[in-house]
Amino acid sequence: MKSKASKISLAAFVLFVVALIYRVGIGFSTGQPGWLPNFSPFVAIALCGAIYLPRRIAFMLPLAALFVSDLILNAHFGATLLSADLLSRYAILTGMIAVGFALRKNPTFGRVLAVSLLGSVLFYLVTNTAAWAVDAVYAKSFAGWVQALTVGEIGFPPTWTFFRNSLISDALFTSLFVGCMSLAEARVASPVEATV
Repeated sequence: MKSKASKISLAAFVLFVVALIYRVGIGFSTGQPGWLPNFSPFVAIALCGAIYLPRRIAFMLPLAALFVSDLILNAHFGATLLSADLLSRYAILTGMIAVGFALRKNPTFGRVLAVSLLGSVLFYLVTNTAAWAVDAVYAKSFAGWVQALTVGEIGFPPTWTFFRNSLISDALFTSLFVGCMSLAEARVASPVEATV
């Protein structure tokens, strides 16, 4: 019988692969920003992974999945790998991992979901502010910042739709992650005995 640690490590590896395939698959099939922009499992993986997975996996899993998918997508779309927008995404994910570690001792569903939704808000504010700060299409004024937070760039969906999709996906993926980990932990804690 597999140990609890090996089952969790296998689950983490599957989660890494699924997140990577999801992000790259959506990017290739529709182009960026594509179908449901910002509908992604990465904030949930960062937060919940830090709560439920072994520490050695929890820190690297979301960052590695995001980095590998960024390498593939940026090469495909001819985008630069280093930008303020990209670095702000990694900073938010790292922050979510740190908060997840803080919640490890008492991860109630309500707390985890509230932190996930707060992460959505921070992700929206930080990444759009970073885009406003470095992107020449935005005036470096309060009005330009409001444009970055609401309508965004011409030719792309309004940035508020990215925020809406982040809220929905973070709530959904966090709920799924917490539910799956609760079920997995319950099964490991009380395995069904085989009958002869």
